[in-house]
Amino acid sequence: VQLQASGGGSVQAGGSLTLSCSASGNTFSSYTIDWYRQAPGKQRELIAAIGSDGSTYYVVRLEGRLLVSRDNAQNTAYLQINSLKPEDTATYYCATMPPGESNYCWGQGTQVTVSS
Repeated sequence: VQLQASGGGSVQAGGSLTLSCSASGNTFSSYTIDWYRQAPGKQRELIAAIGSDGSTYYVVRLEGRLLVSRDNAQNTAYLQINSLKPEDTATYYCATMPPGESNYCWGQGTQVTVSS
């Protein structure tokens, strides 16, 4: 499966962005989509996920500012980030391990830059 994250950009603090994760193939509905971010000089971290059943996960310290969703008909998952802060500046990635496969698939990241 191939993933592609998009929708990043430069925004001012307090704004919002919605990132998209598009996937190839015809089994997208069976994937859990994980969202990660990697800030400069820091490790990549898991911040949110959405399961095939629509269940969601958010890292506690960002909960309340993130919203994940999916549109299986469009083979796309979304990550909305609200009340953006400069510390949200990072490259954001989506990833998945398709059912029955052993390799974790990463999409190319999308850069989010938040200015104060």
